[in-house]
Amino acid sequence: MDMLRQLTDTLRADAYRFVPAADMRALLEQAGPLTDWPAFAASWDDLGPDTYMADGGRYRKRRHAVYRATADGIVRQPAQPHYQSRDYNPLNGGIERWFEPVRPPIGAGPTMTTVLAFCRTLFGRLTPASAWHVEVHQFRIDARSGEIGRPTPEGMHRDGVDYVLVLLVSRRNIASGMTSVHDLTGRPLGHFTLTEPFDSALVDDARVMHGVTPVEPLDPAEPGHRDVLVVTFRRE
Repeated sequence: MDMLRQLTDTLRADAYRFVPAADMRALLEQAGPLTDWPAFAASWDDLGPDTYMADGGRYRKRRHAVYRATADGIVRQPAQPHYQSRDYNPLNGGIERWFEPVRPPIGAGPTMTTVLAFCRTLFGRLTPASAWHVEVHQFRIDARSGEIGRPTPEGMHRDGVDYVLVLLVSRRNIASGMTSVHDLTGRPLGHFTLTEPFDSALVDDARVMHGVTPVEPLDPAEPGHRDVLVVTFRRE
């Protein structure tokens, strides 16, 4: 059985899957090239501050982009706000949040194009759709002495979409950051930690909740960070 079919079957059965780096990279390379990965990963050094943190934290940086995916292609859309209702994000939801855009060379580069093509194929196998609303988030969670970084400050949550990909880009000088997945009654289903570039989590957002434990620096004298790409697909 090929890897994509196995992944599809697992997601259909369990509603989530941790994909180790080697497997994820192989799956992505079936979908397209990753030739700009060094520049793609380095672009996390150029994210803007998230100024909407209701907990007062200054540990999160991000960039954002919106695409429309159909059988004919994946096309970037004009900049628009990110919105979640308070039902899905009780901490930061309920308002339109405008973030600095993903830089055009990154948003149109081989790695991003490949990731989006992979998601369109996988999620389309699970739920056929004529068109998808796609949002892309570059997140950096800083971990500094005296300030814990919270990848999911809203706690265990759903994103209000159909499917979610979380792909680790970089992890430096941090402890913890464990991802937990629960069913909609709150029953734990599994947990894992993204530790290597390309380690990934895939989530059926309608069927499970997910959250990530706070991160802190292993060496308090040095900065630490957790860089992830989050991609969400929602049927139009």
